Amino acid sequence: MSIVEFHHGISDKLAYACRLLRKAYRTGAQVVVTGDAVSLKALDRQLWVFDDREFVPHVLAQSEGSLPVRQHSTPIWLTVDPATAPGERGVLVNIGQTLPAGCERFARLFEIVSNEANDRQQGRLRWKSYAAKGWQVNPHEVKE
Repeated sequence: MSIVEFHHGISDKLAYACRLLRKAYRTGAQVVVTGDAVSLKALDRQLWVFDDREFVPHVLAQSEGSLPVRQHSTPIWLTVDPATAPGERGVLVNIGQTLPAGCERFARLFEIVSNEANDRQQGRLRWKSYAAKGWQVNPHEVKE
């Protein structure tokens, strides 16, 4: 059974994702972040500059087999297809608007939903999908 941590009401999804990923990195978590290619590229750029005192190790995997083996141990993978991430990774973060493919293989899923109308509506649909699977969905309203 998977647990979904549903973070909603967020004004800036990418800034919030950066803070969440920094926290995950500090705890030693192995994380996969998924979403559309444009959002992942923007998150990649933001992870390089959001905190000038600390680096969050990550890699943007644009296609399967495109990265050297030495990068397989990088703790945070940004990818359109979560199945391409190597090794055992127990946490999936979704910054996209669709149900992530292969999300069943992760023990924990973080949904990041902005307060933009279309993103909220897509988030509601994903919530219903998770609930229909019998997964535990924990709401976290973010008040920024």
